[in-house]
Amino acid sequence: MDLFNPEPLSNLLPFDGIVQYYGKVMNHTTANAYLNTLLERVEWKNDEAIIYGKHIITKRKVAWYGDRNFSYTYSNTTKQALIWTKELLELKQLTEKLTGETFNSCLLNLYHTGEEGMAWHSDDEKALGLNTSIASLSFGAERKFSLKHKISNDTVTQILEHGSLLVMKGTTQTNWLHSLPKTKKITTPRVNLTFRTIIL
Repeated sequence: MDLFNPEPLSNLLPFDGIVQYYGKVMNHTTANAYLNTLLERVEWKNDEAIIYGKHIITKRKVAWYGDRNFSYTYSNTTKQALIWTKELLELKQLTEKLTGETFNSCLLNLYHTGEEGMAWHSDDEKALGLNTSIASLSFGAERKFSLKHKISNDTVTQILEHGSLLVMKGTTQTNWLHSLPKTKKITTPRVNLTFRTIIL
């Protein structure tokens, strides 16, 4: 695997958290190969959520993998982890090497076009613990990633490139929301891997 050894940028957030964008961590050919493999081999399913008592099924698809078959609950639905594939394990090890963190699970998202996105939210479920680190690998279409402070409403945006890595850590989930805004300009898919640590 032909990889870069990037240094993360300085903190993207002005206060109350740490978000570092490493940029591209592999070349275009390697990123393309991973994108194709992830699209073909991951056990994708439409995401589900229960919001205000209503059962919602999204166009966006998700998959949940981990060190063992533990469960993860968000949006009032529970998922059971599948065991790592060879490619996901490679990407986990790469992410751990670059960030110095250790992860035991990964939530994957498949956005078919720019008309699929993610509303403002924090990854602050109890199963993730306090001041958790979440590393996000992006493949496919470049998308804008936005963060908004929960009190001041300060906003920060970053374009996530094909084969790039972004890390949220410290008090980010406590103090900031994040989102993937929708856009009609993008017609190709994006796959996002969010490596995280479930407290067992």
